[in-house]
Amino acid sequence: MITRYIIHHIALLDAVCLLLPLLLLCIGWRAMRRRRKCWGACCIAVGCIAGSLYAYGRYFGSLQFEVRRVEFASADLPAAFDGYRIVQFSDAHLGAFAGSRQAYIRRVVDSINAQHPDMVVFTGDLQNISFEEIEPHKQWLSRIEAADGVFSVLGNHDYADYLLTDDPVEVNRQLGGSVGMHQELGWVLLRNSWRRVQRDSASIVIAGMENDGEGRFPGLGDHVKALYGLDREEFVVMLEHDPTSWQRRILPHTHVQLTLSGHTHGGQIALFGWSPAQLLYRQSCGMYYAGGRAIYVSKGLGGAIPWRIGVPGEIVVITLKTKKK
Repeated sequence: MITRYIIHHIALLDAVCLLLPLLLLCIGWRAMRRRRKCWGACCIAVGCIAGSLYAYGRYFGSLQFEVRRVEFASADLPAAFDGYRIVQFSDAHLGAFAGSRQAYIRRVVDSINAQHPDMVVFTGDLQNISFEEIEPHKQWLSRIEAADGVFSVLGNHDYADYLLTDDPVEVNRQLGGSVGMHQELGWVLLRNSWRRVQRDSASIVIAGMENDGEGRFPGLGDHVKALYGLDREEFVVMLEHDPTSWQRRILPHTHVQLTLSGHTHGGQIALFGWSPAQLLYRQSCGMYYAGGRAIYVSKGLGGAIPWRIGVPGEIVVITLKTKKK
């Protein structure tokens, strides 16, 4: 309930985070007047630092993103796909980009298209709470272009788990609306399923699992169903929102060569290269390898609480390379 309450009251959170520094400044000023200079100076300093950090993270840091470029080489990749470019973006949390902040999503779309990708993938959390949040952004997101199309999966926020109701009718309506939005955008939503991409007589597979999380996060992923009918020799790119599934399920039970995930947001704050996400996730941000297989965990673009310091959002250009056997 605490998480739901915070997400539904971002404006209230803004007010509290701005009022607390002001309160500290007032306390500090009053202490200085009473000649408690050390205490007063500490309160004023903490108030200034806290207010500056929050304002920066909320109104500047949360509206920055970068284009990151990485390569993944595999001996299983057909030579026809050497140099194939996949653009990944994740965790849009569109409810946090209303009004004038919509311009951020427009810049993201323009940057994605500027990469001239062969394929675009979205790895979950398109919304915060309700599929209605997507509506104002449809005209821009539907303009994403790639030679082989846009593929997507659902994240934990896309299952209507953050609604302030447990009414099954409303929950089903919201989930249906979320699924429908992906279809209206022209994206191929993969729900424990796969598609094949051809280059002449060669092919690779793009597969996607339902969110496969732990604890309070939906655990609906089915790797058997997601890969049903495929040969183990085929090169597979797996989309899975929650990176914890990589070591629990994907690595030990599948032959998937490359997994693309999100969910962690890179912690949304990093100091001297360290992020609190590193305490919660073994794969928190970037590329991780296990033999000839790998997972890329995206920092995403937004957050249910739109605040970032030292962790700008990102779109990732992943170039596939054929490794000599």
